[in-house]
Amino acid sequence: MSRVVAGRMTHHHEGELVVFHIGMQINRWWRFDQWLPVFFAMPRMLREQMAEEESGMLGSQLLIGAGGPYVVQYWSSIEKLYAYASSMDHLHRPAWTAFNQRARKAPEAVGIWHETFLVERAESMYVSTRPMGLAAATSPVPVAGRHDRARARFAEGRTAASAQH
Repeated sequence: MSRVVAGRMTHHHEGELVVFHIGMQINRWWRFDQWLPVFFAMPRMLREQMAEEESGMLGSQLLIGAGGPYVVQYWSSIEKLYAYASSMDHLHRPAWTAFNQRARKAPEAVGIWHETFLVERAESMYVSTRPMGLAAATSPVPVAGRHDRARARFAEGRTAASAQH
């Protein structure tokens, strides 16, 4: 497990940033045949995305929501996200096809959802945490003097680290 980084940290990232949420909603817990394949497909896709530097995947974090697990992903561009999603050479398309085939047989057993955000500006703060979120996906940097307030970091449209570079 990662060590706690003492102090106040933020993130540094230059260029396009896409935040992608994807998850499953387990509607019929007893339908293991429907939701277990979906549950097991995601870790394989995440490993594939992170193994290929050119994929555009910067990092991800698995979370548990009210309806089931979901993943917050950070991508370097919307085009790279779409390229991965539509590629016949990667795991997503076969998994999506298999999900749709199973869903026709039991349409209400499990749901899939996603949300895509093209981020113009991002502000972050991590105080004595293990590396996580946007800082883990990009570059964690200490919060500097005049950028010690969220309003100041966000107003500039970049992180405190960007202002220092």
